Amino acid sequence: MLSPPCFWALKPLESPPMNTHFDNKDPLAHVMEKRAEGTLSLSESHGVEMPGHLGAAADAVREMAVVLLLGWLLLGPGASALLALGLGWFAWRTGKSAWMGWARLERLHRLIEQEKYEIEHHRPQEREELVALYSAKGFEGQLLNDVVDVLMSDQDRLLKVMLEEEMGLTLQAYEHPLKQSLGAALGSLLTFLLGFGAAFLWPALGMPLASGLLLAGSAAFSARHQKNRVIPAVIWILSLGALAFGVTFFVSQIG
Repeated sequence: MLSPPCFWALKPLESPPMNTHFDNKDPLAHVMEKRAEGTLSLSESHGVEMPGHLGAAADAVREMAVVLLLGWLLLGPGASALLALGLGWFAWRTGKSAWMGWARLERLHRLIEQEKYEIEHHRPQEREELVALYSAKGFEGQLLNDVVDVLMSDQDRLLKVMLEEEMGLTLQAYEHPLKQSLGAALGSLLTFLLGFGAAFLWPALGMPLASGLLLAGSAAFSARHQKNRVIPAVIWILSLGALAFGVTFFVSQIG
């Protein structure tokens, strides 16, 4: 897990301050807009409910299983091109996962810099946002003023609160990109070895059987970690795999 960055070591934004901090919106509407921005920054292809390395591993298993299955269909079970395809996809998927992790981390740092700039240059408006946030939580009167005063008195704490309360970010949830790429590498490698092992032991149907089992297993694994229904997830992923296989088969026959 990544520890929160050193907030005040970041360089301030060089862009000029906005004419109006809230852009003609009331403080609560501004907070809701920022929360949506923070939520979008968390979005990933494999979701945010699972730890990043587990999500990357499960996604890599599904992708490699489909790639090997389609390659087996088009190239044949014993073709050296299938081996090259599997190794090439392993390299691509591992590197892609690391790159996506770095891009996500870069977005986080950009959001931190933006919020730090607002705190340094728009403190009255930040106080209004805090009042709107904690009023919506049920604080009122002197208690509301005391809470806001305490938060405004410490800039590091204020930045953390605004990132988490206003934008919905959880800094401790960000994993190192190399950890995510390791998960993708292990998922791809495991699928590659099992797929080729099954194809070697049963050239006729080993690859389709292994791919189906890996797709179902990865879907069940993801669903359990995300607290979703397992059976619909397995049915969906197997249906998508069958669709991809069917389209490839019939188009190759026509061609």
